[in-house]
Amino acid sequence: MAFSIAWIILLGLSADYLFKRFHIPGLVGMLLAGVLTGPYVLGLMSAEMMAVSGDFRKIALVVILLRAGFELRRDALHRVGRAAVIMSCLPAVFEIGGVMLTAPHLLGFSLLDSAVLGTILAAVSPAVVVPLMIDFIEKGRGTRKGIPTLILGASSLDDVFVIVLFTVILGIATGSQTNIGLQLAQIPISVVLGILLGLLPGYFLVRLFTRFSWKPPKRTLVVLGAAILLTWIEDSLSDHIAVASLLGVMAIGFIILEKSEAVAHLISRKLKTLWIFAEMILFVLVGAQVNIHVAWKAGLAGSAVIFTGLLFRSIGTYLSLAKSGLNPPEKLFCTVAYIPKATVQAAIGAVPMAAGLASGEMILAVAVLSIVLTAPLGAIGIAYLGERILDREEKSAYRFKSIRNRLELPRVGERILHRASGVVWKVIEEREIWLTGNDKTSSLAPAGQTLQPVIYQRYWRDQTDGKAGTGRTQEHYYYYTDQPFQTMWEVLYDW
Repeated sequence: MAFSIAWIILLGLSADYLFKRFHIPGLVGMLLAGVLTGPYVLGLMSAEMMAVSGDFRKIALVVILLRAGFELRRDALHRVGRAAVIMSCLPAVFEIGGVMLTAPHLLGFSLLDSAVLGTILAAVSPAVVVPLMIDFIEKGRGTRKGIPTLILGASSLDDVFVIVLFTVILGIATGSQTNIGLQLAQIPISVVLGILLGLLPGYFLVRLFTRFSWKPPKRTLVVLGAAILLTWIEDSLSDHIAVASLLGVMAIGFIILEKSEAVAHLISRKLKTLWIFAEMILFVLVGAQVNIHVAWKAGLAGSAVIFTGLLFRSIGTYLSLAKSGLNPPEKLFCTVAYIPKATVQAAIGAVPMAAGLASGEMILAVAVLSIVLTAPLGAIGIAYLGERILDREEKSAYRFKSIRNRLELPRVGERILHRASGVVWKVIEEREIWLTGNDKTSSLAPAGQTLQPVIYQRYWRDQTDGKAGTGRTQEHYYYYTDQPFQTMWEVLYDW
């Protein structure tokens, strides 16, 4: 297994670098690297690695969904909530309908088997979509209308909706389904339970991190452990009730951001570092699951079914955005962002065959082919259109996040040590302001001058013999071009 991990790191980094040189998303290179090194081509992945790849992929997906949760702001969710709910089901229904129209003629499937195939193909891949949306959020692109947030929320709900539909229709096809209404009722129940299971530990962690000043890596590991525990709860309860644990994972990040934004920024920054490794694990192992020999069996007929389904899906996506306030180019971007398929197809593509469905082998072949065709094309399309369609908000709040991340600033309430003097101070105030040039007195820019984001902080000298809130204070203005905070200061933690 150690040899396989070495291959993942070396080839993943190399593929990421090479594809980005040609302005292609690095995840496309990682997927292809996984295909080449997987057991179906060069066979460089050990059997032990493939046996545990599901757990590795789940942990990596948890990391990216946690990052997504730390980007979900309440105001953005309010703006896109209605459109996100509609997008979570209408495009999938359209795609399933498109597959059901074509699969009986092109693949010789029954109508029921076509529906099973449609539910497998209809799931959008959060593994492909979420990292790209987070990247746009961090750049401030499309944030004025909340477009990346819309796609983040809709894609997560889409998976819950489609997987429940898949379970229902597969049960009917195999004769094991007894109560369709009860199964369909699991969709809202699993969503609500998943969110509640995420909010509860989220509130607890906020109180824990507010009371105790832990180092950011330790806080990040605690959050990650709680998020992984949610997926274990989902697996444990799967025989009794459905729980959308991945929505709960996002809810943990959301509630921490709502209740303690400073802590959320610190954890998110560490998760971004951890994601470098998790990204390689996720996409290389997803690629390794792709059996190109099976995909080849689907041939042109399978490709035609996939692209017909995507055409219907695109119509459904466009209709979902009818009253969203987005212009036609922005609707086009959302349509393309809803194309990639990878994680769900890799996870459930073989289930119909294992359940004894007569067309199970061909269903698996089409599912695998959908990954090969749509994951790279979708990722490239999202990156290309996003840079050309999504507006860059000049006074985006996310520009302040860039300053925090680059300078590694402390949060309000933390104690800091001045390295030169050895004096301990406490951060008692922080503001995000827009200034011009080196002006540190006004946030109003004279005509013709450009505003730039600045973070203002005020420190109180920590005196054990003095009363809290009294004594000497000092203030600092931090620009993006300043030296890192750790150059002159050190943050003091309890643990």
